[in-house]
Amino acid sequence: MRITDAERRARLVEFHHLRGDASSPLQAARDVVVLHATDPATVYLSALARCASASLSDIAKTMYDDRALVRMLAMRRTMFVVPADFVAIVHHGASTDVAARIRKHLLKQLATVPTEPELPDDLPAWLEKVEKGVESALMRRGTATGTELAVEEPRLRTALLPTTERAWDVRRTITSQVLTMMGAEGRIVRCEPRGTWTSRHHTWEPGHSWWPNGIEELETANARQELAAAYIHRFGPVTEADVAWWTGWPLGVTRKALAALDTVTVEAGSGSALMLADDVKVQGSAVDGCATLLPALDPTPMGWKERAWYLPEDPAPLFDRNGNIGPTVWWEGEIIGGWAIRNDGSIATRLLSDRGAAASSAVATAVEELTPRLDGTVVIPSFRTPLERELSS
Repeated sequence: MRITDAERRARLVEFHHLRGDASSPLQAARDVVVLHATDPATVYLSALARCASASLSDIAKTMYDDRALVRMLAMRRTMFVVPADFVAIVHHGASTDVAARIRKHLLKQLATVPTEPELPDDLPAWLEKVEKGVESALMRRGTATGTELAVEEPRLRTALLPTTERAWDVRRTITSQVLTMMGAEGRIVRCEPRGTWTSRHHTWEPGHSWWPNGIEELETANARQELAAAYIHRFGPVTEADVAWWTGWPLGVTRKALAALDTVTVEAGSGSALMLADDVKVQGSAVDGCATLLPALDPTPMGWKERAWYLPEDPAPLFDRNGNIGPTVWWEGEIIGGWAIRNDGSIATRLLSDRGAAASSAVATAVEELTPRLDGTVVIPSFRTPLERELSS
């Protein structure tokens, strides 16, 4: 069976709600598995694009009042917002491995890099005491920032000292590494920021306040299978390389997870790809003049390693040097340009592919509809691309 690029784009528009027809921010997240959250603003912009009826306050309520979406460090050591009923799968399928790598790296640094103050020989025991101190502080406070926790647990201010004269080699405390590790372990949860919806100054809460009985226990292999299945269901057809890239798993782990799934091989693009057997005959409806503005690092453009089927002929202006994608303009399931928010809150666009007057008109309408929903907020992506920089100036 062959899946054409047009059919893949139709599936993408329908399954990823690029018509803005998701019923809620929660559904918007579920239908792309998870929302990318390296930039706090991306969560909001991704949900706004997929749910035409949602406001900024609706999205905040879903995350912080209803707790239906949880911020987690997971695949590729990247921050995501995860539907609450999918937390256990993401935790056991990805986050625990990430946490183990962070712990190993931190202990290695503490053992090999000069610190201030000097530390005892039994570093694992010392680190365990720091973690217990953090948990006790959060028990007392309920909610706290990293800075506030470092006051309550002074050992968080232990500094790793520079060993070279390079500009990037500076004195740095272990606060962020410890809290990030504990968050990946599910012991604490990154919560509502201090400040606006674009703020990166998040607070932390005890994990038990979100999961009184703890995160549901799952076998790692089963969690990985469920995670791979969810990804293939929403993003298929995909290649083995796509699955490995999206999950961040080594190839051997990826192949083992895929072997446990009921998949079929189809022809897509210039080679073969995988779909779940139940999804082969499920096709998206024909695209019909759908224009969408997706933010930097949105889960749709970041969903595949092999992206030629939806990128413009010259995609370079849309990416930074590390392969991070900036804000993109979509038309009928393909990227045709980019966009940015100027200092006055207005939105600027540029089309890199000419798809005619209908596309240009639909993009203009998308800009008109999104602008008032941002309440005048200027969003600057963490990873800036050539086109975004140019348009925002």
